[in-house]
Amino acid sequence: MASILDEYENSLSRSAVLQPGCPSVGIPHSGYVNAQLEKEVPIFTKQRIDFTPSERITSLVVSSNQLCMSLGKDTLLRIDLGKASEPNHVELGRKDDAKVHKMFLDHTGSHLLIALSSTEVLYVNRNGQKVRPLARWKGQLVESVGWNKALGTESSTGPILVGTAQGHIFEAELSASEGGLFGPAPDLYFRPLYVLNEEGGPAPVCSLEAERGPDGRSFVIATTRQRLFQFIGRAAEGAEAQGFSGLFAAYTDHPPPFREFPSNLGYSELAFYTPKLRSAPRAFAWMMGDGVLYGALDCGRPDSLLSEERVWEYPEGVGPGASPPLAIVLTQFHFLLLLADRVEAVCTLTGQVVLRDHFLEKFGPLKHMVKDSSTGQLWAYTERAVFRYHVQREARDVWRTYLDMNRFDLAKEYCRERPDCLDTVLAREADFCFRQRRYLESARCYALTQSYFEEIALKFLEARQEEALAEFLQRKLASLKAAERTQATLLTTWLTELYLSRLGALQGDPEALTLYRETKECFRTFLSSPRHKEWLFASRASIHELLASHGDTEHMVYFAVIMQDYERVVAYHCQHEAYEEALAVLARHRDPQLFYKFSPILIRHIPRQLVDAWIELGSRLDARQLIPALVNYSQGGEVQQVSQAIRYMEFCVNVLGETEQAIHNYLLSLYARGRPDSLLAYLEQAGASPHRVHYDLKYALRLCAEHGHHRACVHVYKVLELYEEAVDLALQVDVDLAKQCADLPEEDEELRKKLWLKIARHVVQEEEDVQTAMACLASCPLLKIEDVLPFFPDFVTIDHFKEAICSSLKAYNHHIQELQREMEEATASAQRIRRDLQELRGRYGTVEPQDKCATCDFPLLNRPFYLFLCGHMFHADCLLQAVRPGLPAYKQARLEELQRKLGAAPPPAKGSARAKEAEGGAATAGPSREQLKADLDELVAAECVYCGELMIRSIDRPFIDPQRYEEEQLSWL
Repeated sequence: MASILDEYENSLSRSAVLQPGCPSVGIPHSGYVNAQLEKEVPIFTKQRIDFTPSERITSLVVSSNQLCMSLGKDTLLRIDLGKASEPNHVELGRKDDAKVHKMFLDHTGSHLLIALSSTEVLYVNRNGQKVRPLARWKGQLVESVGWNKALGTESSTGPILVGTAQGHIFEAELSASEGGLFGPAPDLYFRPLYVLNEEGGPAPVCSLEAERGPDGRSFVIATTRQRLFQFIGRAAEGAEAQGFSGLFAAYTDHPPPFREFPSNLGYSELAFYTPKLRSAPRAFAWMMGDGVLYGALDCGRPDSLLSEERVWEYPEGVGPGASPPLAIVLTQFHFLLLLADRVEAVCTLTGQVVLRDHFLEKFGPLKHMVKDSSTGQLWAYTERAVFRYHVQREARDVWRTYLDMNRFDLAKEYCRERPDCLDTVLAREADFCFRQRRYLESARCYALTQSYFEEIALKFLEARQEEALAEFLQRKLASLKAAERTQATLLTTWLTELYLSRLGALQGDPEALTLYRETKECFRTFLSSPRHKEWLFASRASIHELLASHGDTEHMVYFAVIMQDYERVVAYHCQHEAYEEALAVLARHRDPQLFYKFSPILIRHIPRQLVDAWIELGSRLDARQLIPALVNYSQGGEVQQVSQAIRYMEFCVNVLGETEQAIHNYLLSLYARGRPDSLLAYLEQAGASPHRVHYDLKYALRLCAEHGHHRACVHVYKVLELYEEAVDLALQVDVDLAKQCADLPEEDEELRKKLWLKIARHVVQEEEDVQTAMACLASCPLLKIEDVLPFFPDFVTIDHFKEAICSSLKAYNHHIQELQREMEEATASAQRIRRDLQELRGRYGTVEPQDKCATCDFPLLNRPFYLFLCGHMFHADCLLQAVRPGLPAYKQARLEELQRKLGAAPPPAKGSARAKEAEGGAATAGPSREQLKADLDELVAAECVYCGELMIRSIDRPFIDPQRYEEEQLSWL
């Protein structure tokens, strides 16, 4: 183990590179470099709004980026924070001394309620300037409003809850529509639902919150000075299903569950934390006399909405007897208490004060503090100033708090994007689990940290926790990068050694049989894991050595199969003489190279099964590669050996259609040695053409001669067209076979005659059989009696040849008569030709003045013309144009040459003397003009262009030239 650790450490020192923020195997906690580039921004940042009110501020509310504040007793200032430069002033129109008691703004920022000290309530909509009194609400001093976040819109509030100072809870609904002087009032209805009581009777409803769970249930939390009430139920079906009457009706006979605390501030306040707008609240904080009740909100609980409750006492100097808190707001991990001169922020996880922010006396005492849930901003105000708190990265250090509380899952969740902090959490969790003896969990955590590898490994070794060490090594192996091959090799080797050692220790122990099977299954899972396949494949040589050193042949074969190292598997089976198992592996994976390698071994022991496997693979195997195995196997010469070789070779030739010469030659040798009766049949099936046979003819001839297969030799001679040798060898076997060979050269009568003479000589001289010789004479018409007479001995009498001589004389006589008849027919034919020529010299044709050219349809006598016996007449130039396209290229060239020479020849001279002189001069210079015209007539006017072969040859020519087709088509349009 120590050597593996040392080697792994050396590999890390060579490959690990320290990079800020980048984890790498073998780097300790200090592997992260933290550089504080700028000053850390506080979580809560206060900003005074540049605003000086014209009158004192009596109330302020903010929601959905809409801010409303009351100035003095008769002015309402509305500001859209997105357009802060455009404030809106609204006069309340009050002439009495009533003051603004409280203001309430819904979650959309559209509906504003102004509760006056005179028990009146005013309503202002964001889209209107008119202040509308709510007549039905008169006589009630409103302390709290529970807005309907599920059904409330900009035009309607939906059913809402209203809490009063007299302890009554009313249900109401407001509409923003203005119907003119006689239009409907904004308060659609206002009806009582419930009365909250404390020990002394009805108590003011300090806070109201209404929520609806994902399952359709409704939840209402209401607080008085000392009690927190919960109303939980499902709305009744019917017309009022959207209201709260059904929910409160369930508590008519019995009071709702509540929390009660003895101390009393004279008031209380409830704050919710909602992660996102229009989502369910996640936590609550209730400010009351004994401190702050903090907990989570779980809508899935059937009996109570509150869970994980805890009371945080007020910080020192805060409370009923000292400086009472005036308001509370809740953020994700803090609640902020507003006091007259300061704001204190308390962590909800530890109860420690993280912020104590004092305000200057010149601004006056603080009045209230509110939170805009849509933006998360906090607002506090005095009578003369407004302040805003920004909350930034509130969860930045929460992970430390959870870490100190050993709540590691939450700690990891809040530092997931900070690798250095996450590493610290994982290391602490790993140490904690190790101390708790939860070694497997500890190993999983250690594998994710940047702790020194060797330290962790030694830690598990000292604790004798090999299972946890294996888990740690596997996790480290899975986290390696592709380039870290050395580390991967060491880890896979070490893991294999651990598993093999554990299996060896457990094997043979009957009490540990179950554990042995589980360990074996884990080891096989490790070997077959796709995630580790790349590393296992790279380390397969060392792993095989380990398996062999432990003598674990079962897993060695299993691992070889997983790595697809079938060669090793087959070799293992062959070494242990399990030849059928080896063949089964080969047949299952169908690797031709493995067949080529192991066939020489397998064919000695299971030849029939191996040949069956070859045949099943068919053309995937190259039969040439298997010939050496067959040759070595069939050298013994036994019938079974040769028959199996022949069976596979016949399959290759007859089924696969192999044409390789080596395969056919080997099949020939097998036939020649072990199955001579099939040799001649194979040769005859291959054919008699030397260009179509696939075996070597010379090799076949030598092979057949060595084994004395004369008929096969005769066949090879015939294929080689060595007919004389074929006849000579056939005469040693069978005269009839020799006769067949003698008739083969059909086109060479001289050779046929020579071969038949060989047969006749053999029959006469060797067999001395005159009758057979005469039969040969009758079989070959090329032989005459005079050809075979020299072969007979002198003592043979003429009686033996009487019939042959008479037949020969009759044949000669018949031939002479045939020649006489042919001569007579030739003489008669010559006479008929002379008579036809004589008649042609006297034939003529008549041309009438009105006759026209068959091509141009103009009068024929205007120009030189041609008249054919068929009756067609052509001008000379028209005939020339009609004939030229149909002439071959060489005749067209001859025609142009004749025209050129005829044009260059001198015209015929007038008078007989001059004509003779001209003819004499032309004879000496070249062909005469008459000769040129005769040659031209022979070329052009040999036959009628319409009735001769020229018209027949042009039958496949289109009527319109393809090049002029479009032009001709347009001319018809």
